[in-house]
Amino acid sequence: MSFIRIWVHCVWTTKRRIPYMEDHIREAVIKHIFDNAKQKGIYIDHLNGYHEHLHSLISLGCKQNVSEIMQNLKGESSYWINKSKLTKLKFEWQDDYYAVSVGMNQIENLREYIRNQVQHHRKEHIEDELDKLIKEYKLERFRD
Repeated sequence: MSFIRIWVHCVWTTKRRIPYMEDHIREAVIKHIFDNAKQKGIYIDHLNGYHEHLHSLISLGCKQNVSEIMQNLKGESSYWINKSKLTKLKFEWQDDYYAVSVGMNQIENLREYIRNQVQHHRKEHIEDELDKLIKEYKLERFRD
């Protein structure tokens, strides 16, 4: 048996940053994503966001990769949102996402950051936050 712990901070946004997720919708989406992830063996430690995006702290399993997890979480949740008619317009996630590995000594700060997304985004716009993430982690765009 192998023992692993690979933490990944993932962020994904709605298509064209449309603010679909008012509080009651976001809460339902988060609950659904947690439930779906559990059924599929995806360990999400924390998940929260704001009107047009979500942050997650995920621990990868030994046979999992970020691309498959993101495809699963985003694809299944957008299907469920539309099937459940949670939004007036057709719901879509942006194709892109942001993902960065996280060291064990960063976990508690990241959990706090994810828990406080609503308060955080009363002060900072999503575009500014994403620009900071790209610069801080020197993220590069990859095309599949």
